[in-house]
Amino acid sequence: MIQVVKQGLLDTVQDAGRYGYQHLGINPGGAMDRIALSVANSLVGNDPADAVIEMHFPASAFLFETEALIALSGGDFGAMVNDLPVSINKPVLLSQNSVLRFTKPVSGARCYLAIHGGLALESWLNSYSTHLKAGAGGFLGRQLQKNDRLPFREVNNYSRLLQSSDIRILPWRADIRGLYTDANNIHVIPGSEWPVLTEDSQTSLIEKGFSLTEQCDRMGFRLKGPALHTRNKDERLSAGVSKGTIQLLPNGQLIILMADHQTTGGYGRVAHVTTADIPALSQLLPNQELHFSMVTPEMAATLFEKQELHLHILQNACKLRLQDYCITN
Repeated sequence: MIQVVKQGLLDTVQDAGRYGYQHLGINPGGAMDRIALSVANSLVGNDPADAVIEMHFPASAFLFETEALIALSGGDFGAMVNDLPVSINKPVLLSQNSVLRFTKPVSGARCYLAIHGGLALESWLNSYSTHLKAGAGGFLGRQLQKNDRLPFREVNNYSRLLQSSDIRILPWRADIRGLYTDANNIHVIPGSEWPVLTEDSQTSLIEKGFSLTEQCDRMGFRLKGPALHTRNKDERLSAGVSKGTIQLLPNGQLIILMADHQTTGGYGRVAHVTTADIPALSQLLPNQELHFSMVTPEMAATLFEKQELHLHILQNACKLRLQDYCITN
């Protein structure tokens, strides 16, 4: 059991997402950073798609009412357990009544907490992800609040491994080098309305820089940059969109749709961020700059395949290391 002893800005339960219902107006949702989701889960021996707690800074503080094996990945929020610093991308054993808190934003926009065995929650439409608008999934369909108590799927005794210590950091770290693409150089592929952009606007999208505005959340990232223009002003019918769709707003600025995006939209879909680049994009903060780089769909697929292979190798390596400590699922 884990208890929220201090409420964070926007902390929710998320997994790999809820797919197959977009035709009903229900978006997939899920973790903004699928790489951090997979890494955190792999470090504690869970399925890479299992539910975790996604946090934004200032993040919640948690009391562990039972011993636990945890891992943090994604953004570095200066984690401390009982006043001892805890690094991201490493498995950590905690004693009963340990308190995990976050002290300062070091890097990244979102941090993920995975717990060995996972959380004992009810799924909604085959996913544990929190759908805030529907008030379903996750923990009571909402963000975590003070005094919430989330049960574990299983309770384990780690006393032998803790050796009377409050905390024990296991001696390995996930190697994430090469997993994330360059956040300053986001790969995109052309969207349906790419040909509608003027030639100058097509050039500007690829050659000019953009920055994230303060209007960035799980629904979408609004950008500030050169105003882009279309060859005509015809209105368009609403069409399907997905995470990573880049839409052109009426004022000539861009918005990138993220995990909690609407399922259809009428703004022009000028490009799409590749699946491989969305994790790096999701860790950007307001006012940070980025550039776009156009690639072919084949190149986008290759980038994704390399990431998935790296994550699969990491998952297997973590399983072997955990078996040495007799920790298995």
